[in-house]
Amino acid sequence: MRSKSLASIAVATGLALAVSACGANTSSNTGGSTNSNSGSGGGTKVGVILPETATSARWEGFDKPLLEAALKKEGLDPDIQNAQGDVQKFSTLADGMINAGVKVLIIATPNSEVGASVAKKAQAQGIQVIDYDRLNTGGSSSYYVSFDNVKVGELQGQGLVEGVAKLVPGKKPAEIIEVEGSPTDNNATLFTEGQHKVLDAKYASGDLKKVQSQAIDGWDNQKGGQVFEQMLTGNGNKIDGVVAANDGLAGAVITVLKKVGLNGKIPVTGQDATPDGLQAVLRGDQYMTVFKPIKDEAEATAKLAAALAKNDKAAADALATGKTKDSKGNRDVPSVLLTAQLITKDKVKSVVDAGFVKASEICVADTQAACTELGIK
Repeated sequence: MRSKSLASIAVATGLALAVSACGANTSSNTGGSTNSNSGSGGGTKVGVILPETATSARWEGFDKPLLEAALKKEGLDPDIQNAQGDVQKFSTLADGMINAGVKVLIIATPNSEVGASVAKKAQAQGIQVIDYDRLNTGGSSSYYVSFDNVKVGELQGQGLVEGVAKLVPGKKPAEIIEVEGSPTDNNATLFTEGQHKVLDAKYASGDLKKVQSQAIDGWDNQKGGQVFEQMLTGNGNKIDGVVAANDGLAGAVITVLKKVGLNGKIPVTGQDATPDGLQAVLRGDQYMTVFKPIKDEAEATAKLAAALAKNDKAAADALATGKTKDSKGNRDVPSVLLTAQLITKDKVKSVVDAGFVKASEICVADTQAACTELGIK
C-alpha cells in the first residue's frame, strides 16, 4: 500500500534486495514474538508490527530494514514482525511482544479498531505506543509519526491537474475517475481530503468532471482494477484522467487502460515511488508518483522510541512538535509529520540519487532509453 505519498536519504544496505521479490515475514502466529528480527539483545526491547505485504512492497522492502537499522543505531533491540493483513495475527503478535516486556511498541495497523485495541492493552502494561505511518483513530497511542498525508493528497491532485493540461489539453470538462484507498485506513481519508483541496475547485469551475469515485477495501490491487474497469466501461471506455491513491492501484488501473489503448494518453496518479511505479512513470503510463523518504520516517520513529524507552517525555515532546487531529477520539495527537515530494518523469533521477531505489531496479529493457535520456545510471 499503500499506502495510502514521499527529503534526501541514503538507504540502508538491507535495500539491496529487489523490492519486487520481497516475501512474507516468517514470524510465528502461535502467541509469542519469534524475535527473529531482533538485535543483539543488548539494548532496550522495542516491538514493531507492520501491516501486510500483499498490496505494497514498501513495508518489507523499505520500512522493515530501515526501522531495524535506525532502532539499532539508537541502541535499541528491535523485534520487527508483519501481520500479513490479518487482524488476529496482529493482535497475537502484539500480545507476544507485550508479554516479552518490550518498552515501546510501534504499530502500523491494518485498521484503526485493532490498533486502538492493541494500544490499550500495551498501555495497561506501562508500554508506550507509537502509531507508525497510520493514525489509529479513536485510539490512545501517545505519539504518531508519518508524512503530512493531506499534503500527499494535494500533490496527487496537483499532479492530475498538471497531467490533464499536458496530455489532454483543451478538453473541458476533462472526465476523471477516482480510485481511492481503503476506507478503514485513516491515511486514505487524508489523501482524499488533500486531493479534493485541489480538485474540488476544478470540478466546480467545469474544468474537470468527476465521473465516479470508489474506495477500495484493503487497498486490494486486483479489486481496484476490477472496480476501475467497471467504472470505465460504464463511461463508454472513455476517460481523461485517473486519481489512483498509490502505485499498486495505479498499476491495476494501467493494466485496464492498456486493454482500451489509453495507457500513456491520460494522466494516472500514484504514491510511494515503488520500483514498479517509477518504471511506469518512465514509460509514460503513469504521470506521477509521490516520494516519501521512509528513511526519515524510520529515523524519526527510532529517535522518538529511544526517548520513550528512557522515560524522557520532554525529549519525546521536543521531537513531536506537530499535532494531528483524531476526530473520532476527539484529541490532538503529538506528531512528527514529514514532507513528501511530487515525482514526474523528469524528477525520477532524484529518487535514485537519494538512494531510495537502485537504477538497476527501474532501468529495465523498456525503460532503459528513458533512463539514458535522464542520466540515470
